[in-house]
Amino acid sequence: MSVQGETREKTRINIREPKHYRVIMHNDDFTSMEFVVEILMDIFHKNEAEAERLMLMVHESGKAAVGSYPYDLAVTKVQAAAARAKEEGFPFRMTVEEE
Repeated sequence: MSVQGETREKTRINIREPKHYRVIMHNDDFTSMEFVVEILMDIFHKNEAEAERLMLMVHESGKAAVGSYPYDLAVTKVQAAAARAKEEGFPFRMTVEEE
């Protein structure tokens, strides 16, 4: 039974993909190339050829995007890499920026 003047509201649900964030690796004069390749393979799951290509891009350009992830995952990967760099005594730096 419908009451006169009753209005029904339709609820629209917009499902959006989460924003992605680029992880940017920055070059420095102290962090070894081998360490950077190791980080790219272990934390960012790149194969050896891709890891070496990205490491050279960082070395030659000063920085390079090494992956795109939802925010929490990007930050977690950067923190894991920073912790390993600190253990090894490297001033290795990475940043996260919105795509």
